[in-house]
Amino acid sequence: MTSSPEDSVDPVQSLVLHATDNHVSWLTLNRPESLNSITPDLREHLIRKFLDASADPDVRAVVLTGAGRGFCAGADLRGGAAAGDRIPGDVARTIRRGAQRLIAAVLDCEKPVIAAVNGTAAGLGAHLALACDLVLAAESARFIEVFVRRGLVPDGGGAYLLPRLIGPQRAKELMFFGDALTAPDAERLGLVNRVVPADGLEKAARDWAERLAAGPTRALALTKQLVNASLDTDRATAFAAEAAAQEINMTTADANEGVASFVERREPRYRGR
Repeated sequence: MTSSPEDSVDPVQSLVLHATDNHVSWLTLNRPESLNSITPDLREHLIRKFLDASADPDVRAVVLTGAGRGFCAGADLRGGAAAGDRIPGDVARTIRRGAQRLIAAVLDCEKPVIAAVNGTAAGLGAHLALACDLVLAAESARFIEVFVRRGLVPDGGGAYLLPRLIGPQRAKELMFFGDALTAPDAERLGLVNRVVPADGLEKAARDWAERLAAGPTRALALTKQLVNASLDTDRATAFAAEAAAQEINMTTADANEGVASFVERREPRYRGR
């Protein structure tokens, strides 16, 4: 795995460590002293990394994880404006320009994104993990809808993501009580794809990411778009989008290679084109 040279120079960029290996972009939140809580600088750098991954043909999958013992403790609330200094609309603008843009960057990334949750994922940190396409969790990981403990409304897309993953009543239970959810319980509810021993998390993420990186990249991007949009559309719209996606995909080299490999009875060799 090779690190980007600029990450060792710029202190802002060092907030998110970046390495690329076998067409997989590894993004590591790097504020371990604060359980990788998200500052504006970290957020903006992470958003750029997801945009870069979409645009880079040599990146065909992304893994997101955290340094140290936590995945992400949510937004860093220190240094925010005092209540008396706000004007109407400030909070809503902050959410739209901040947490919601970050979650949208993950959902809209054109490459499949795997969350490797190595420890606590709380608040916005939990939503950051759940916005990823696949979620792997260490046995010690916990997911916490911490907002109610602070007297806050969930943000960062939580009230959008959770009901779609586990239904409205389970989502309300997590958000109303703010109890910590263990990794095995998160797997049982369907929030996590797999729970693995902590020392096997990186290998599990690498295995899945490299399988995805060897796949038909554009077909995966179109599949991601279809699935993400499916719960927000009616059947006619979903069927039309499916047909359009297939039409677009059949113009790619990978689709032609997939069909040719089937006819020729061999393994396909996808190039992400």
